[in-house]
Amino acid sequence: MEIISKALFWVANSLLIPDIIILLCLFARSLLLVGSFYNQFVVKRKNDKRLNEQIKKLNPAGMDTLKASLPEKDDSLFAGYLRDLLSSPPSEAYADFLISNFENEAEKDLALSKLLAKMGPVLGLIGTLIAMSPALVGLSTGDIAGMAYNMQVVFATTVTGLVVSAVGLVTLQFKQRWYAQDVNNLDYVARLLTSKQEQP
Repeated sequence: MEIISKALFWVANSLLIPDIIILLCLFARSLLLVGSFYNQFVVKRKNDKRLNEQIKKLNPAGMDTLKASLPEKDDSLFAGYLRDLLSSPPSEAYADFLISNFENEAEKDLALSKLLAKMGPVLGLIGTLIAMSPALVGLSTGDIAGMAYNMQVVFATTVTGLVVSAVGLVTLQFKQRWYAQDVNNLDYVARLLTSKQEQP
C-alpha cells in the first residue's frame, strides 16, 4: 500500500509543472481573446447601427439597398454570409446551406471560449491540490519557508484558473447572443428572398 501511495504522490507531483505551463498558455490565449473580442464588439456595434434597422424594415424590393449598404472592407462572419446570401440567386436550399455553414463557423469561434470556461477551473484546481500537499508537509515539519512558497503556488494557480474561466464565460455569453441574432437576421433575409422569387 505504501508503494502505491508513493507512486500516486510521485505522479501527482510530476503533473504540477505541466499543469502550470498549460495554465499559463491558456492565460496568454485568454488575453489574446480579450483583444479579438473587443475588436469583434466594435465591428458588431457598427454593423448593428447600420443594418439592424434596415433588416427590420426590409421588404423584397429593398434587397439591392441592403446589399449596397454593406461595408466593402468588413470581413466579419455575419457581413460575409449576408453578402453571399444577397449576391446569390434566390434559393431556399442554398439559403439553408449558407445558414448551416454560418452556424458551424460560429460554433468554431465559440469553441475557444468554451474551452477556457471549462478548463480554467479544472487546471487551477489541479494546481491547487498538488501544491497543497507539500505545503501541509512543510507545516507539519516546521518548514515555514517551504510552506509559504507552496501556498503561493496554491493561490496563483487558483486565481489564474478563475481569471481564464471568467474570460471564457463572459465572451461565450456575449458571442452566443450575437450569433443567435445574426442567424435570425440571415433567416429573415433568406425568407424574404425566397418569397420574392415565388411572387408572380
